[in-house]
Amino acid sequence: MTEIFGTAAAMLSVCMVGLWIWSVPLRNASIVDVFWGIGFVLVAASGFFWGHASTAPRSLLISAMVALWGIRLGGHLFFRNAGHGEDPRYAAMRRHWKARFWWVSFFTVFALQGAILWFVSLPLQVVQAAPGGPLGGLDTVGVAVWFIGLVFETVGDHQLARFKADPSNAGAVMDRGLWRYTRHPNYFGDFCIWWGVFIVALSAPQGPFTIASPALMSFLLLRVSGVPLLERGMSERRPGYADYIRRTSAFFPRPPRRM
Repeated sequence: MTEIFGTAAAMLSVCMVGLWIWSVPLRNASIVDVFWGIGFVLVAASGFFWGHASTAPRSLLISAMVALWGIRLGGHLFFRNAGHGEDPRYAAMRRHWKARFWWVSFFTVFALQGAILWFVSLPLQVVQAAPGGPLGGLDTVGVAVWFIGLVFETVGDHQLARFKADPSNAGAVMDRGLWRYTRHPNYFGDFCIWWGVFIVALSAPQGPFTIASPALMSFLLLRVSGVPLLERGMSERRPGYADYIRRTSAFFPRPPRRM
C-alpha cells in the first residue's frame, strides 16, 4: 500500500513542479485547473500498473470511475479555457503578489492542489492496493451516486456553455435546465462523484478510513473554493443574481422557491 501511496505522491510532485515551471514564462497559472482532472487519471493509471491487485473487479471498477470522470473534466476545462488567458482568480492573486507571484504560486496554487489531489484520491489508492472481496450492493450504490454526479457535471457544463455562447445572454443569469434547481449543478455533481467513489471503497479493508477524503472535497466545494469563491460579488456583477439566490438552492437540487 505504501508503494502505491508513494508512487502517486512522487508522480504528482513531478507533475506539479513541471506545471509550475511552465506557468512562469507563460504567465498563466490556470493550467493547473486543466491538470486537476488529468491528475486523478494519472493516479488511477499508476495504481493500476503498480497495484498487486490491479485486475481485481473492484480495483478495475473504481479506476474506471475516476478515469472517466477525470478525462471528461480535463477535456472540458481544456476547451473552455483555450484562448481565454489566465483565470480571474489567479489574475487577482498575481496583482496582489506582483513580482513575488512566481514563487508564491508554487506553494499556494501548485503544491497545494497537488497535495489535495493526492489526499482526495486516497479511496482510489486503497482499493487499488487491497480491493477486498467480490462486488456487492455497496458497489452498486456507489456507482449510482457517482453516475448521478457525472450526469449533473456533464449536463450542467453543457447547458452553461450553450447559454454563454449566445450573445443575447451576455450579463444574464443562467437559471435554466439543471441551473433552475441548483445554482451549482457542476459542484453538486463533483460532490456526488467523490462520495460515490468512497462508497465503492467501503468494501475494501482500509476503505472506511478514507472518509476524510470526500469530506475534505465537500468542505472545499461548500465553504472554500467552490460556492463561496464563485459567488463572491456575483450579485454586483450580474443584475438579477440576488433574486436567483433567493429562489434557487445554492447546492443540493430542489424546486425553486415561489417569489
